[in-house]
Amino acid sequence: MVANWLNPNAWALEPEQSTFAPTSRWSNKDMDPVPVHLRTWATWNYVAYWISDAANLPAWELASSMLAVGLNWRQALAAIAVGHTIIAVVMVLNGTIGARLHVGFPVLNRSSFGFWFSYFSVLSRVILALFWFGIQTYSGSECVNQMIQAIWPSAVRIPNHLSPSSGITTRGMMCYFIYWIIQFPIMLISPQKIRYFFLFKAMIVPAAWIAILIWAMVKVPPSISLANQQSTVSGSALVWAWFSSMNSALGNYATLAVNIPDFTRYAKNERAQYIQAILIPTLFTLTGFVGKHTMAYGHLNQALYPTTLIANWNRAPKFFAALSYLIATLGTNISANSLSAANDMMVLFPRYINIRRGQIICAILGGWALAPWEILASAPGFLNFMSGYTIFLGPFAGIMVADYWLVHKCKVDVPAMYDHKGRYQYWNGLNWRVAVALLFSVFPSFPGLISSINPNIKVGNSIHIFDIAWLYGFFTAGFLHWSLSMLFPAHETFMDAAVLEVYEPEKDTDSSL
Repeated sequence: MVANWLNPNAWALEPEQSTFAPTSRWSNKDMDPVPVHLRTWATWNYVAYWISDAANLPAWELASSMLAVGLNWRQALAAIAVGHTIIAVVMVLNGTIGARLHVGFPVLNRSSFGFWFSYFSVLSRVILALFWFGIQTYSGSECVNQMIQAIWPSAVRIPNHLSPSSGITTRGMMCYFIYWIIQFPIMLISPQKIRYFFLFKAMIVPAAWIAILIWAMVKVPPSISLANQQSTVSGSALVWAWFSSMNSALGNYATLAVNIPDFTRYAKNERAQYIQAILIPTLFTLTGFVGKHTMAYGHLNQALYPTTLIANWNRAPKFFAALSYLIATLGTNISANSLSAANDMMVLFPRYINIRRGQIICAILGGWALAPWEILASAPGFLNFMSGYTIFLGPFAGIMVADYWLVHKCKVDVPAMYDHKGRYQYWNGLNWRVAVALLFSVFPSFPGLISSINPNIKVGNSIHIFDIAWLYGFFTAGFLHWSLSMLFPAHETFMDAAVLEVYEPEKDTDSSL
């Protein structure tokens, strides 16, 4: 019995007749284009999704973090609005590709990066998703901690039996495990049905947060909170602080701007996801305002984060506020991290991993193997590095937009994206035009990234490129990819019309692959 479990063939997925690839080793049911009967996301689902996703703790804290670098409240909200307007346009452009072709990001990327080079972007996404899954799970455990204290106040006296060097206490580990257990079954819901959880979150969390906002406005009237939020920088320092803040707003959803096809592939039609262009800037600016004013009360009381803000509340409001934070974190962690990681891992090992198995692996590796409590306690430099790793995401998004809309003018070959010997082979599986675009769009931001990891390293004015890393990367990579593709066209990838149906490619007989 144990021998069968250790046999890799025992874990192989059941081959599907609908597979688009030459053999089942290159695709599986979840990786294939979504069939018509599973395209279930309508416009109202995307409305619920974004209302749900806007209600997350990083978005809540965004405006307050901008005030901390010297902006006033008007400048902060403007940075949030402009940043999210830009990201919304990119979200719709890349989302339309998924909604039109019904294929996820890891497969789509083969048409621009080349079949084998696309694995670089996929691995990058896996690493980011696993890391942030663990960090978000730890944030959720802090919500559980507040809920337990509301129900059982003496829980604060639970003795600690863990080493101080572990970065977490016994009570903290208990809360982490409870949150992980709560989160786990929700992760196993199919992408077609998870939309109902987003609808539930969209009804519960915003209502709770509006109630918290009203409470904060009673405690600290707007006339006082707004008067206390004046800009503390001026001149060029103000300009760069504003651009850096806008870049932070862009970075908040830089990951999802790349892999939004993982969700729009389930759209009933491409028009269903157009609503994102209006929803994203509107909702995130409103969330920033709620967070800004609520945290204004927190700053007066030295409570800088939502979970510490409610620590001294009465038991009932503390419990329900913490519950709203928990639900908010759940939805965001699943949509931005676990589902993304599952889609990416599925492409790496399509014979063995589908979406459900990918999410289970993400829960184990991201939730436990990475030990996020140790990272948060002892590795601020690594945290800055992982935050700065988003310097790759702007170029990835720019290349995807430029390749589909400008280079190939929407005329792509979907079955060839599943064929490692197909038209998207380029040069040995690598599109050198993309490699050059990445070289010039990513490396100029490295000095600023190094300085953010170690502030003692001074890099001069080059740090300003890092301040606008997403914008610089997006436009530089997109322009270079388009220019090189026009000067040195890959003729084998150009067609007179898009190919969406399965054709019969030459069967793969190389057993060594």
